[in-house]
Amino acid sequence: MDWNRYRFLSLWSLPAPPAAVYAVLERPEDYPRWWPQVRAVTRLDSGTGVLTIRSALPYAMTFTARETRRDPGAGILEIAVSGDIEGWARWTVTADGPGTLARYEQVVEVRKPLLRWLAVPGRPVFRLNHRMMMAAGRRGLLRHLEAV
Repeated sequence: MDWNRYRFLSLWSLPAPPAAVYAVLERPEDYPRWWPQVRAVTRLDSGTGVLTIRSALPYAMTFTARETRRDPGAGILEIAVSGDIEGWARWTVTADGPGTLARYEQVVEVRKPLLRWLAVPGRPVFRLNHRMMMAAGRRGLLRHLEAV
């Protein structure tokens, strides 16, 4: 087992139409407005940006996100990430009854030296930290969708 490799899956049930959810998720530069753990997003060009995230633990991670797939018809947004983490992440937005199911998948390897050093003892805490970040993101997105 590679202790520095993580696979995450989060499912967000949202009471808004898929097109509305997709429209928010395709604008990462706005994430800091509604997702507290996304501290900064700097667009480098139309398909690339640098993000800094920090959840409950006292460390921030910075990475470059490069768009690899944008398919509004299929509801897919996918990026390749490099920096403190390397790998990929994907949103898949689909209809779910009267609302939307937003599926977030991520497969990454941690590159940040401190986190690599703490890989074995810290793994359960890092996974919990990610779950907390995703839960806060869902709550923030719900509030944001209600406001628009």
